[in-house]
Amino acid sequence: MAEEMSYSAAIEEAGQVMCRFPLKHVDGVPLMNLIVDRWDEIAAFTPDPSDMLIATYPKAGTTWTQEIVDLIIHEGDAEACRRAPTFVRMPFMEIVSPRPIPSGLDLLNTMDPPRVIKTHLPFKLVPKGFWENKCKVIYVARNAKDNLVSYYHFDRMNKTQPEPGPWEGYIQKFIRGELAWGSWYDHVKGFWVERERRNILYLFYEDMKENPRREVVRIMEYMGRALPDDVIDRIVELTSFQVMKENPMTNYTTLPKSVLDQSVSRFMRKGEVGNWASHFSPSQSREFDEDYEHQMGGAGIPFRTQL
Repeated sequence: MAEEMSYSAAIEEAGQVMCRFPLKHVDGVPLMNLIVDRWDEIAAFTPDPSDMLIATYPKAGTTWTQEIVDLIIHEGDAEACRRAPTFVRMPFMEIVSPRPIPSGLDLLNTMDPPRVIKTHLPFKLVPKGFWENKCKVIYVARNAKDNLVSYYHFDRMNKTQPEPGPWEGYIQKFIRGELAWGSWYDHVKGFWVERERRNILYLFYEDMKENPRREVVRIMEYMGRALPDDVIDRIVELTSFQVMKENPMTNYTTLPKSVLDQSVSRFMRKGEVGNWASHFSPSQSREFDEDYEHQMGGAGIPFRTQL
């Protein structure tokens, strides 16, 4: 709890100088300049073999999966999982913010293994230590159209990433991989290709929405855990969108408006499959689908845009 208070105080102190940071590139992937400036340190991070990595493209179900994993670890104990906000309990490995806010690595260095670690890095940039130490890795993928819509609204309210600009231009930036953390297409394909060789549990956001209990059980079994049915049911309830949206430890309302302005858009906004249809015009949808076929042809990843 002391760590949570110091982290929150640091954010408040730095909040007045927060700005939208420009993007720089690492191996062709655009990242916030502060991340790139400390890239050597991030790339050299060596996890413990007991650590677990939760990897996603931004806005693909990261926080949802983190909460499921934490509740499995704590056997459905909701109070234990309210010990601190998500970003303190399960640090965002590569994130770097202005001082005195601790970086993801700073937080990880205060924690003893086993740790649950978050990343948005594409496969090719994940520190090699995760593969060398055979860490468990959960990857969550969300269909491109819904992911794009969610990321657009996130960039509107996230005061640390570049201005999203108009919707029609944002679509093109997504297609070209010009957003922070790069190309969605490369991201989902990179982990998909490696999933069997690296023992990656590859999940789909749409499957989690369709049958959350089934996917909680899959995560639990991958983690090597066994919980009674009533505990599994409790975890499903506690990780429902509505419950998490009202939980200050998961909804990011502990961050100040200078970082995430939730008056612009809620961090947990809709959590639906198919919401893209209310954003894309028919012509935008057709053009996107044509490009999608070009970029994803032969990938064989079974995404669904509706349930």
